[in-house]
This record gives sequence, structure tokens and C-alpha cells, in this order.
Amino acid sequence: MKNVALISGASTGIGRELAHIHAEKGGDLVIVARSKDKLETLKTELEKKHAIKVFVIAKDLGLPESPKKVYNEIKQAGIEIEILINNAGFGGVGVFHELDYEQHMAMINLNVTSLTAMTRLFLPDFVERNSGKILNTSSTASLMPGPLQAVYFATKAYVTSFSNALSEELAKTNVTVTNLMPGATETEFGASSGMDKTAMFKKTASARKVAEAGYNAMLKGKIDVISGLTTAQKIMTSFIPFMPKKLLLKTVKSMQQTK
Repeated sequence: MKNVALISGASTGIGRELAHIHAEKGGDLVIVARSKDKLETLKTELEKKHAIKVFVIAKDLGLPESPKKVYNEIKQAGIEIEILINNAGFGGVGVFHELDYEQHMAMINLNVTSLTAMTRLFLPDFVERNSGKILNTSSTASLMPGPLQAVYFATKAYVTSFSNALSEELAKTNVTVTNLMPGATETEFGASSGMDKTAMFKKTASARKVAEAGYNAMLKGKIDVISGLTTAQKIMTSFIPFMPKKLLLKTVKSMQQTK
């Protein structure tokens, strides 16, 4: 396999589109997600259309042991990863103390712990050969606190901070870390999180558009890329650092109340 990109959360949404983009450029893939059926369908589609190789790993990365199992399986298969795309994640709307305890812990495990583990496992290989690219899917949610999605917004703030810090640590190498911050995007995330019933998801960007922005920024070694915002959202985002905290919190909360 050549020019291999590992993509987590590859079965749907932004991850699936990233797989298509990489395949279109002639790159081979390792695709990871929980659903083996969806991954196998994607593998068949991409191999037939683009004459590339796709290696499937069906794993729930929210489980503590999964990142190491994924890493070991790839090593045993003799596959060298050139691009690591940490895209798996999920959210949920509601009042923190009323939402399910296990859901909070699972969200932290997938959005934060798993992403950190995958990066720590593969990054030494990148540094040793002095080449490689990492793309972490964060969110514009990382730029502010998120009443009614307290844990999700906080996990994405971690992803952005973590990614940015690594980009500076690796500044003297040929390894880059890019942080993708999508706005509301047309994926299964909206329905599964309940966000599709909120004002924040009134206008959504296509997953393909967001994936293209992230992939191209990664190729250029950019630190951050924001994609999928409407003009009004871009204006609001630019004012976040200057808004009084109480006003910001009330504004975000109102945008996340389900209709």
C-alpha cells in the first residue's frame, strides 16, 4: 500500500468524504469505524472506482483498548501510515446533570481519550522518519463554552488546544498537525445529537465541502481551518473574543434550544 491515510469515523459524514477525496488522489486507505458493513461497502466502492487498496478495521474507538488494537493490527499488516485523520466523535444536546452519565463518559472517551491515544501511538513513527500529516476534526464549538452541550464543546476545545500545541512542538520537523473546525454540517451527527432541531443547524454545509477544506489545509500544513459557516456565523465567530461572557453564554444557549 502507498500514501496510506488512516481515517477514523470513516463510515459516514465528513470521514466518508475524506476517504473519497484521498482515494480520488490515488491514495490507499485504512478506514476505521464501528460498522463493519458500512466500511466494507465503502471499501468495495472506492477500490472499484479508483483502483486503490482499502484496509478495513471495525472497532469502537470509544473503548479504552481499541486504539492500541488498531495500531497493532496495522503494524502486523506491514502498513505504513502517512496521514492520520482523527475524525471519530459524537455529541448530544441537553442539560448536563439530566443527560445520561454513561453518554458523557463515552463522549469524553471517544472525542478526547481515543484521539489522544491514536495520535500518541502513530506520531513517534512520523517523527522517526520525519514525514507525515495529522488532521484532527474539532469544531467551531471549540471556540466557546456550550450551554446545553457542555461536554461536547469542552471536548472540542481540548482537540483544538491539543492540535495547536503539537503543531508548535513539531515545528522543526516535516510532520504537521492541522485542526479542522467545521460549523454545522449536513451529516448524521445532527440527527444523532439532536442538533438538527436547533437554530444552530438551520443552515448546514455539505460534508464534502468541509472535508475538502480540511484535506487541502492539511496538505498545506496549516494549523487551523474553519469551514462551513454562513456569513452571519462568520461575523458572530469573529466577535466571540470581544463579547461579554454572560452574553456569549446566553446567545449560544438560545441557539441550542430544541424547537
